Amino acid sequence: MVKLKTINHAELEANSVKQFYLPDETALAIYNLDGEYFATDDVCTHGQAFLSEGEIRGNEIVCPYHEGAFDIKTGEPVEPPCVVPINKYEASLEEDGYIYITIE
Repeated sequence: MVKLKTINHAELEANSVKQFYLPDETALAIYNLDGEYFATDDVCTHGQAFLSEGEIRGNEIVCPYHEGAFDIKTGEPVEPPCVVPINKYEASLEEDGYIYITIE
């Protein structure tokens, strides 16, 4: 497992999402849900849309393409047409003020 530094928590307002690219150019979505941090794949499994461009509704991210939705905390699809889960990653706020994610 690898722990990677992503963005400073000050860049991510409460109940918002921001795109972050891994060194291999994989796009992730980093979320702040009322001070809890989460990370998922950024590309919707239904269509080639960035979830970070979607809307957060409660604990769900709504895809801007077909308005399907995923549970941010689990990666599970919760609104059709999305049926395939997105990958989720452990995210934590560290003492240096940055959000770190754990990649296997």
